[in-house]
Amino acid sequence: MPTIYGDLVDQMTRCTDYSKDTDIIALKCFSCRKYYPCYRCHNRHENHLFEAYPEHLEKDKVVYCGACQTELTIIEYKGQSVCPRCSHPFNPNCKRHYHIYFKEK
Repeated sequence: MPTIYGDLVDQMTRCTDYSKDTDIIALKCFSCRKYYPCYRCHNRHENHLFEAYPEHLEKDKVVYCGACQTELTIIEYKGQSVCPRCSHPFNPNCKRHYHIYFKEK
């Protein structure tokens, strides 16, 4: 299991910023390659801003499901409303922040 950094409130990667039942993913910053539950946690703990992961690296494991402790690739995560491994629902509002976590090709 990778280390998840930030202001975690439970083992499912929920944080002080996002703690609903569906807030179960952590995302990897392209710059430091560390998993954080959200860009806000990252920006509070690192000396650089969260850098979006390039979509052309679609086979890299950059999303972590806190429900089943599985790392997912961009391909496995993109456009999903549930985890493809455990079927736990993802927060549908995460779509609003997609541009923060991923850079289009």
